[in-house]
Amino acid sequence: MNKKLLAPERLRQLPRQFSWIDQQLVRGGHLQGCPHSAWALYLFLATVSDSQGLSYYSDAGLCRWLEIDLAHLPSIRQQLIAAGLLAYQKPLYQLLALPRTVALAEGPRTGQIRSVGELLRQIGGGAA
Repeated sequence: MNKKLLAPERLRQLPRQFSWIDQQLVRGGHLQGCPHSAWALYLFLATVSDSQGLSYYSDAGLCRWLEIDLAHLPSIRQQLIAAGLLAYQKPLYQLLALPRTVALAEGPRTGQIRSVGELLRQIGGGAA
């Protein structure tokens, strides 16, 4: 099979904690609200994918391994796509790099109430 990256700008890199399962998956809440079947599909694909996050398991093969009904696989897959964790173009899957969040404030908390405009200026590098 000739494989190509579906989203080259989101090529996965090995996380610092030496695991393909990035801790940000949980800490960032990327699978929050997803059913166990979506977690299982993500873990299976992370386990069998190559160094670029690519895998081409068939729907029937995935359902056998995960013991899920074939009729449910498209909605499970769509939840991972909607969460920004997966790209899919039959028969190729690509696990994507996790979206990173921007910290709103750096330094100690002051307890000070600030406007949204002030926070946006801070994020953008302007004076607050």
